[in-house]
Amino acid sequence: MMRASARLVAWLAIVALGGCAMGPDYVRPDVPVPASYKASASASQDWKPAQPADAKPRAPWWEVYGDPQLNALEARVATANQTVAAAAARFRGARAAAAQARSAYFPTVTANAAFNQSRVSSNVLYKSSAGVTVPDYLIDAQISWEPDLWGRISRAVEGGRAQAQASAADLQSAILSMQAELATDYFDLRGTVEEERLLQATLQAYEKALDLTRDRFAGGVAAESDVAQAEEQLRATQAQFIDLETTRTSLVNAIAILVGENPSNFTLDVAPLNEAHSPQPSAALAALPLSVPSALLERRPDIAAAERRVAEANARVGVATAAFFPNLLLAATGGLEATRFTSWLEAPSRFWSLGPQLAFTVLDFGGRAAARDAARAAYDENVADYRQTVLVAFGQVEDNLNALDVLRRESEAQRQAVDAAQRALGKVGNRYENGAITYLSVVVTQAIVLSDQRAAVRIERRRMAASVALVKALGGGWTSAELPSAEEVSRRE
Repeated sequence: MMRASARLVAWLAIVALGGCAMGPDYVRPDVPVPASYKASASASQDWKPAQPADAKPRAPWWEVYGDPQLNALEARVATANQTVAAAAARFRGARAAAAQARSAYFPTVTANAAFNQSRVSSNVLYKSSAGVTVPDYLIDAQISWEPDLWGRISRAVEGGRAQAQASAADLQSAILSMQAELATDYFDLRGTVEEERLLQATLQAYEKALDLTRDRFAGGVAAESDVAQAEEQLRATQAQFIDLETTRTSLVNAIAILVGENPSNFTLDVAPLNEAHSPQPSAALAALPLSVPSALLERRPDIAAAERRVAEANARVGVATAAFFPNLLLAATGGLEATRFTSWLEAPSRFWSLGPQLAFTVLDFGGRAAARDAARAAYDENVADYRQTVLVAFGQVEDNLNALDVLRRESEAQRQAVDAAQRALGKVGNRYENGAITYLSVVVTQAIVLSDQRAAVRIERRRMAASVALVKALGGGWTSAELPSAEEVSRRE
């Protein structure tokens, strides 16, 4: 009997090892990829083509802006940001789930030790144990194993690994998103400080103009209305300066949250965006490479995550298909049992059982077919999500390439407008001092100069935000080669 059972087990093991996986083998879905970016030609003044060496690991992307303070803040995002911490926890959970699925390849061993006493009623007739208290000492162990005949386990492991890889890509997406948001907020903060500096200088000029107008009024040269206009312009500009405090505080608080700090305890002093001796981030626009569109599929972590979810959904189809076939369970049990403790460990107390079990669902009224159809529908949904993610990615690259080109030309035109307004102000000021015009002309020209100067700063802020958004759209230097391998994601920490 033992030899026959052993032969049966060996035969079933051979069958299990030669089993096939149900369901379709995974093939990455096709997506339309353009030969080149539509906006790359016009934006070539800001971005250079990628070289072969650009595929190699590079320094963190934000270092191209040459700002040590930004570098220090960005380094804290991956370790202190709570959104990143949550994504890291989800990845660890997905990796543990993949390891759990892989454990189904191996036998399960359980052990049990028990002692109990039982007494049968004395009023039970025709039973030898009636009225007798019977002790029972038991220790046993069981080993069971389900051969992967139809690939149900292998498909489940395949799906778990793909899900863990998707979670790893999600983690990288979270890091990139938080880093890009930090860089955008940081340059917005520097732009706000630049506006404050501009308004502060303007206020000093307006105070001098008000003093001059008052002196002219006292001397009978200027009208009282000139003094009122000069004072109104000064006070209105002071209100604009005060209003910027809200923007600056909000940006500092946002940066504090991104680096995991309590805003109440966080302070940050930054240099104005265009200060002569401060880092000039606009110089970085010619330093980052623009790769061919097809490389975007490998460089965007969100695309990698969407593709891995398609692979997971494909594996789930295989699991659902394997449910149509019988499950085989090989089990062996052995142990010691006795009613007296003194004879518990003796050879006659041994017991054992060995044999296979084949389970098959004969009729479920379409339950398995519905589960398979649901798995196929989930696969189609993930394919559509993957293709949509790719389309959105290309759209983001095109949008920001176009924005950089437009903002570069807009910045040049705005600088010329500022120069022209300042020349006009000089001439208008001279004419007013000579009594040729009223002070209203001076006020109007001063307002134009300030408006043009603030517009130039805002264009520069938008230009930096577009550059950060383009870096993010291109994947921030990340590549899908950085995803953990199938063995790494199913290995316990």
